[in-house]
Amino acid sequence: MAEDTVAAGPAGDVPPARAALVTGASRGIGREVALGLARAGLDVALLARDAGRLAEVAGEVRDLGRVALALPCDVTDATAVEAAVRSAEAPVSGGGLGGVDLLVNNAGRIDAEVPLWEADPDEWWSVLETNVRGPFLLARYVVPGMLARGGGRVVDLNSGAGSHDNAAATAYNASKTALMRLGAGLHAAGQRQGLRVLELAPGVVRTDMTESMRAHEGRTDWTPVERTVDLVTAFAAGGLDVCSGWFVRASHDTPESLRELAARASAPAARRLRVQPAAGDDPLGEAVGR
Repeated sequence: MAEDTVAAGPAGDVPPARAALVTGASRGIGREVALGLARAGLDVALLARDAGRLAEVAGEVRDLGRVALALPCDVTDATAVEAAVRSAEAPVSGGGLGGVDLLVNNAGRIDAEVPLWEADPDEWWSVLETNVRGPFLLARYVVPGMLARGGGRVVDLNSGAGSHDNAAATAYNASKTALMRLGAGLHAAGQRQGLRVLELAPGVVRTDMTESMRAHEGRTDWTPVERTVDLVTAFAAGGLDVCSGWFVRASHDTPESLRELAARASAPAARRLRVQPAAGDDPLGEAVGR
């Protein structure tokens, strides 16, 4: 196994998550992940801007016998995020979860599907704020508590757009690439202190966002959202800690296939974002291949 993979530490050295914070939890993938975590036995703090929908999801979590906190919040607002995290981490006796062991950065949006030179500058930057500033702020305020308690886990809902070039929706593509770098940085900085990070692309799940996209007009082969839920719950339980720092995709990966792959991984930068050398004698080959 590659040295970079070994550095993640053996599976099981960080206790399974007990409480999670999920952003974008009022609908779509975020809602399904929150409910899946509740079914797996976790209490859940739910963040989204739509207070009404958030309250409905909180009710569904409580119907499953778990604690739910509905925390209306704009993930781009640092003051609001800090306050929401403080509420989630409050002692159970004070109405909180007593800490957050799993952060799921799911909130996100996409820009118009046009080439860069036709993009609206304000919309473009707003997408970056939601998709990059949001996860940064959540990690900034959640991770210190995790490290103080001996470790925790972060899942970023990423995308194939983060690893592949695309001619349109350039803000979304740039944001998902940046998110992958944020996750890699968290892994590198925190893995020895018990922090585990996963960049998880859900595939093409049928949601309000994907159905509105020109790229998916006429699509019939949607990725079942349950595949994403399975990966998140497996990671929450510690079953994918050996893949910390990896980019995984629900349309191709399962918890079982990832554990098998990790056991025989040999690439110098397994499932990491890297520039590839142009040829065997490319003078940058050694530098970019590490």
